[in-house]
Amino acid sequence: MVKNYPYKYRDFAHISAAASLAAAEQGKYWEMHNLLLARSPKLDRASLLAYARELGLDIDRFTASLDSERVKALIATDLALAESLDLYNTPTFYINGRQIIGERPLAVLRKIVDEELQQKGK
Repeated sequence: MVKNYPYKYRDFAHISAAASLAAAEQGKYWEMHNLLLARSPKLDRASLLAYARELGLDIDRFTASLDSERVKALIATDLALAESLDLYNTPTFYINGRQIIGERPLAVLRKIVDEELQQKGK
């Protein structure tokens, strides 16, 4: 499960998080997410709308979602969760309660999952 933690000192963090959630409503969360990472720092509103068009999204629906209180509330809920976990770094992963801070190779994450599965089997 992915949670949003838009960094408060980044100009386009909140609207980028909203863009991913708006794209998710049309089944394109990861496509938008990956496009935002690839095209950063060009994340202004006009660019986000262009990316939505590039992904073939319904622009009226995307724009309505992007500006909706529902999407803002989802992001606020994710921020509250991050604060309750005293989380300050991204990415941060939680695997069965184990906190892994920072980007890690897939092999490292798999090893942790395997360790947790072994512990659960005991």
